Amino acid sequence: MYLWLKAFHLIFMVCWFAGIFYLPRLFVNHAMVDSQAMRDHFKLMERKLYRFITPFAVLTVGFGLWLILLNPGAYRAAGWLHAKLVLVALLVVYHLWCGRLVRRFAADNNQRSHVFYRWFNELPVLILFAVVLLAVLKPF
Repeated sequence: MYLWLKAFHLIFMVCWFAGIFYLPRLFVNHAMVDSQAMRDHFKLMERKLYRFITPFAVLTVGFGLWLILLNPGAYRAAGWLHAKLVLVALLVVYHLWCGRLVRRFAADNNQRSHVFYRWFNELPVLILFAVVLLAVLKPF
């Protein structure tokens, strides 16, 4: 059963990251357009993508916690897991921030440039690298 849970945890994580990589790219493009028709199109895409990936975020976290609950003693002293959980918490905050930005764009209240969103888009990449390295290498 453990391997099934781990497989689903990874599948949902990949789906979540696919969306969390793409959503800020939509913000970049949305921040650059002048046409109201294009803004409306981006609003629709952003809203639908955010709603689509949010269940994957919940399932990723849920299956991860389930894995921990199966053997909590083994993870109590696993420093790598504590670091990973901090990074996952940061990613959840990032996800919620994206939701806030979706609402801001929907209200035509974007206050940032496309350059900000280009940098903003890099944070989940860094988190992904760190999480995968921690989970595979278990360095401490």
